[in-house]
Amino acid sequence: MQKGCEMLDTRYLERAVELARENVAREGGPFGCVIVCGDRVVAEGVNRVTARHDPTAHAEMEAIRQACRELGSFQLTGCTIYASCEPCPMCLGAIYWARPEAVFYASTRHEAARAGFDDQRMYDELPLSDGKRSLRMRRIAVESHEAPFDAWRRHEEKTVY
Repeated sequence: MQKGCEMLDTRYLERAVELARENVAREGGPFGCVIVCGDRVVAEGVNRVTARHDPTAHAEMEAIRQACRELGSFQLTGCTIYASCEPCPMCLGAIYWARPEAVFYASTRHEAARAGFDDQRMYDELPLSDGKRSLRMRRIAVESHEAPFDAWRRHEEKTVY
């Protein structure tokens, strides 16, 4: 255990690794995730990309979705995420949006790459501008492009939390 707000409990990392190993036996990807709030496990997830035909069904994404439903919130304030492997760029983005207290992982992205899971291309492309990415991407501003944000601002002005 560590002192301070970051509570590292290797039992949860071991559980994430166990979930990942068990998932391979079920034809899933070798990734697992456990989300803990206080001393309570609020969610577990495994990689279900191939089972669900869903490229976003990573262990962290599955666990975040489940935890948010369980907590009735879109944020994981006060929670800790334990992942069997360093989160990929997509999962890392979702983790930042969910705002947990801390993230701990067992294997590195480099170890995952040696097993054939290489996210390095995504890491390399993230800082590039639209025209420099391998995926064709370009902004085309239509006249009404700001209308959703205007509607959101009006909505927020009259919403009392």
